[in-house]
Amino acid sequence: MRLAGVGKRYGRRGPWVLREVELTLRPGSLVRIEGANGSGKSTLLKLLAGIERAGRGTVEAPAGRAYVPERFPPALPFDARAYLCHLGRIRGLSAAEARRRADHWLERFGITGYAGTPIGRLSKGTCQKVAVAQALLAEAELLLLDEAWTGLDQSARGELDGAVAERAAAGGLVVFVDHDPTRLAGLATGAHRVADGVLHEVPLPQAGPDGPRTAVVVEAEALPEWLPGRPERKPLADGATRLDVPSAHADALLRRLLAAHPPVHIRSVREDNA
Repeated sequence: MRLAGVGKRYGRRGPWVLREVELTLRPGSLVRIEGANGSGKSTLLKLLAGIERAGRGTVEAPAGRAYVPERFPPALPFDARAYLCHLGRIRGLSAAEARRRADHWLERFGITGYAGTPIGRLSKGTCQKVAVAQALLAEAELLLLDEAWTGLDQSARGELDGAVAERAAAGGLVVFVDHDPTRLAGLATGAHRVADGVLHEVPLPQAGPDGPRTAVVVEAEALPEWLPGRPERKPLADGATRLDVPSAHADALLRRLLAAHPPVHIRSVREDNA
């Protein structure tokens, strides 16, 4: 995906929201976009999604794109399952495959019981889960998430963290905006900040090899495949597992473990200062 000299403004005489944006991202990347409110983060994602057109420059993006907007329109003439199946069919899936993927994501986000409920009657949190599910079922080459975690409960946030990591591991490109600065800490491969209409690359927090580390001992039927900080896993003699992670990523790791399904029992947490 590539943006070259991209500018965007609303109206012929409006101020430039984005100016001379240069950005090249590779498949398998997981990239965070930062910036103050109103800085142009959402506009950038809309350009990548093909919803907005650039006033200047060129945008080269994969044909297969999926997008979770900052605000999901609830006034849609579908129930939750029918909406997901409808979008699956639009994306070229067979009816059976669209139904399979819809049911998979309804179950994964714990909303199977609302599958037949009209979207307009869903709670805000449940509606947001449907918004996220419609993007994930596409298994798109480019996944764009604009504050997609907002409104989700802790368990659903953990599921979305895992799903995003899985999409990147499968070769998808993920670009996300979130107000939590620790979101996907230890998993993101790049970060950029929008300031005064210009996009700047910013360094990711780095945990040095000799820095403090945290040891978390857990008991679980199964651990999530993708965990923040990519901790080293050490099976213990009593069946528990010790996770060693840089302390900079410990809070994100603990949040993911607390939201995991099947449940994970955290036996102990200890910081080891190198």
